[in-house]
Amino acid sequence: MPYDDEKPHGVEGIEDIAERTSTEDEEFTPEQQKKIIRRIDLRLVTMTGLAYCISLMDRTNLSMAAIAGLKKELGLSVGNRYSIVVMMFFVPYVIFQPPMTIIIRKVGPTLFLGTIVITWAVIMIGTGFVKNWGQLVGLRVLLGILEAGYFPGCVYLLSCWYTRYDVQKRFSVFYLIGCVASALSGILAFGLMQLNGTHGLGGWRWIFILEGVITGFIGILCFLFLVDFPDRAHKSWHFLSERECAFVVRRINNDRKDGNLEAFSLKKFLRPALDLKIWAFAMIFFCLTTVTYAIAYFLPIILMEGMGFGVGAAQCLVAPPYAFAGIVMFCGAWIGDKYRVRGVILVGNALLCIIGLPMMGFAKGDATRYAGVFLTVAGANANIPSCMAYQANNVRGQWTRAFSSATLVGFGGIGGIVSSLVFREQDAPGYRPGMYAALACNILIVLIVCVLSVWFWYCNRQAEKGERVIEDEPSFRYTI
Repeated sequence: MPYDDEKPHGVEGIEDIAERTSTEDEEFTPEQQKKIIRRIDLRLVTMTGLAYCISLMDRTNLSMAAIAGLKKELGLSVGNRYSIVVMMFFVPYVIFQPPMTIIIRKVGPTLFLGTIVITWAVIMIGTGFVKNWGQLVGLRVLLGILEAGYFPGCVYLLSCWYTRYDVQKRFSVFYLIGCVASALSGILAFGLMQLNGTHGLGGWRWIFILEGVITGFIGILCFLFLVDFPDRAHKSWHFLSERECAFVVRRINNDRKDGNLEAFSLKKFLRPALDLKIWAFAMIFFCLTTVTYAIAYFLPIILMEGMGFGVGAAQCLVAPPYAFAGIVMFCGAWIGDKYRVRGVILVGNALLCIIGLPMMGFAKGDATRYAGVFLTVAGANANIPSCMAYQANNVRGQWTRAFSSATLVGFGGIGGIVSSLVFREQDAPGYRPGMYAALACNILIVLIVCVLSVWFWYCNRQAEKGERVIEDEPSFRYTI
C-alpha cells in the first residue's frame, strides 16, 4: 500500500514529535537508547542481511551450477555464451536502479522488497527447468530487473537509520551475512548436486530449484519482519513506538540534519548528478565490484581448471577465503567507526588486493595461488561496506542519499558487466586479461581515495574558517 507524503490537517507526524520533544525532559536514558538501537540492529540489519544473503547466493550460484553440469548440458562453453549469461543479468540491474530507489521510498520497504524477493524465488525455481541457454538468458534478465531494487534499496534504508559513525559496522554485518552466503553456497551447491538424477533432473538443476525454495521462505519473512523508514516505522509490526521513532529521527538530525522526510521532486532527486564526488564514490564501487563479481562467477572455475581441484573440492574451497574476508571486514569497520576514518580503510583493503591478485594469477605453486585468493577475496569484499560507509558519511539529504545509493550500486552493476567481459572463456583458466584489469581497478581506487581525501581536507579546513558551507549545513564536515 503506497504511503502518502502529505499528512492530514491536524494530524501530528513523527517530525512534529521529534521537533517538539524536549531533549532535557523526555529524552531516553542512555541505557534505553542502547536498547532501542539494539532492537533496530536485530530487526533491520538481520532481516536486510538475510535477504541480501539469499540475493547474493541466487545471483552467483551460476558458477557453482556451471561446474556441476550446466555448461555442458546447455552448451555454454561455445564461444562467449557463459560470459553473455553472466552479463545479461547486469544490464537491467543497472538500468532499473534509479526508479527502483524512488519506488521503495514511496511504497515502503516491507511491501516492495518482500514482493520482489518472492518473485525472484519463482524465477530461481524456473531456472532449474530451462531447456536451452536462450531461456537461461531470459530468466537472468528478469532476475536482474528484480534485484535492481534490493541492494540499493537496502543501502538507502540502512543509511537513513544510523548516524555517520555507527553506519560502517552495520553495513559490514549486512554484507558479512552476504559473505556467509558466498562462503556456504559452494558447500550447499555440492550437497544439492548429489541429487543428480532424482526425478530425472541434473544436479545443477536442483541447485536452482531448492535455493529458489529457500528464497521464497526468506521473502515471507521479509513481509513479516522488515521495517520501514524511521519517520513511519512505528507502523511496522511489533517494532518501535512513535516516540521511539521520533528519538531516532532526532538522533539523525543531531548528526547530519536530514532525518525528516523530504517531499519528492525529480529536480531534487537529479540535482546531485552535478556533484562530482557522487560519481567518484560510484567509480570506487565500480572498481570493487569488477573484482568481487569476477571472483564470485569465476573462482570455482579457476580452482578446478587452473589449480586442478575436483568439482567438490573447488566448490568447498571457496568457503575459507570468504570466512577470512568476514574477519577483515568487521575489523576494518570497527576501526573506521571508532576512529572516524574511511579513506585509509579503503586504501588498506585495496593494497591487500594489489598483493593478492599477482599471487593468485601468476604464482607457480597452487599453495601460493590459493593464499593469494585469501588476500584478494578479503580485500575486495571488505571494501564493499567501507565504500558504502564512505559515501553515506559524505552526503546529506534524503533524496541526495537515494540518488547516491542508486548511482553507487548502479556502477557496481556496470562492474559486473565489465567482469564478465574481461574474464573471457578463451582466457580460462588463467584469465590473465581479467587479472590485469582487477589490478588496475585497485590501483584506481587508491588514486581516487587520495584525491578525495585531499579535497575533503581542504573543504573541512575552509569550513572551520567560515569560508565554506559544506552540503548546505554549516556544522557538517566531510569524513576523510
